[in-house]
Amino acid sequence: MIRITLKIEGMMCGMCESHINDTIRRELNVDKVTSSRSKKESVIIAKDDIENEKIRACVAKTGYELINITKEPYEKRSFFGFLKRK
Repeated sequence: MIRITLKIEGMMCGMCESHINDTIRRELNVDKVTSSRSKKESVIIAKDDIENEKIRACVAKTGYELINITKEPYEKRSFFGFLKRK
């Protein structure tokens, strides 16, 4: 799995966050997406990497400005993950 963090300019309210989230869910194959206007970012969790060009095109449809894309591996944590055997 991968965690993709998008720095986005222009989000001003909760509806802006929803607009970004809905567009990303509709256009890209993601497991989860959350956006924060105060942090000026959206975080995507996906099974597979998504091409930067597809992400840029998706955000461009919303009218907001994509500043930066960062990617890092993501390990899904289970509720009982703290009980791992040694």
